[in-house]
Amino acid sequence: MQSEVDPLAQLSEIRAIMERSSRFLSLSGLAGVGAGVVALIGAGVAHVALEHELGPEGFARLATGGVGPDDRRALLPLLVGLAVVMIGLGLVVAFFFTRRRAARTGQRLWGGAARRLALSLSAPLAAGGLFALALYREGAVGLVVPALLLFYGLALLSASKYTLDEIRGLGYVQVALGLVGLLLPPYGLWLFGAGFGVAHILYGIRMFNRYERGPQPGQAPLA
Repeated sequence: MQSEVDPLAQLSEIRAIMERSSRFLSLSGLAGVGAGVVALIGAGVAHVALEHELGPEGFARLATGGVGPDDRRALLPLLVGLAVVMIGLGLVVAFFFTRRRAARTGQRLWGGAARRLALSLSAPLAAGGLFALALYREGAVGLVVPALLLFYGLALLSASKYTLDEIRGLGYVQVALGLVGLLLPPYGLWLFGAGFGVAHILYGIRMFNRYERGPQPGQAPLA
């Protein structure tokens, strides 16, 4: 006697296979939490360093034109170096947790979906970084953080079609914070911490609770 095949179950399985081949679904919520913590620490270090170099309300003075061009140029290596360290640590944390999750879910870490995701992120991020650097050099320091948030949000919106749908919501949050930053330049460092720090941590916790807490169907047991 032939066993009956559930067509809905078959369709669900086919859809899941197609999603795994076209979208990178192994992003780890812990990667978001780790990147957020790195961003908050970096914002704190920037705050302390600017107060040490420029006195009280150092970032506000820098963002509103209260610092001369010579001092602004002298601060550039410090700020760029801090940004490079934050990006490097964030990438290391993201790679570690995402690699672990990809191994558990059986998805290739650097397959076609991951390459499409990386390419869709890289162009807006590279453009945003260069644009922010040009703003700083021209003295429009108050627009640097809003530009970073806006370009990062646009990068997430672009990449959302290649990964988890929740990335789109995080992108809208970054864009909204960037627009607020255009109106409130002296509070750029706070908005940096809110966007790259707090928003990432809340997103990561939500994703971890939704996709990673407890055993997942078809997932190998934890080592």
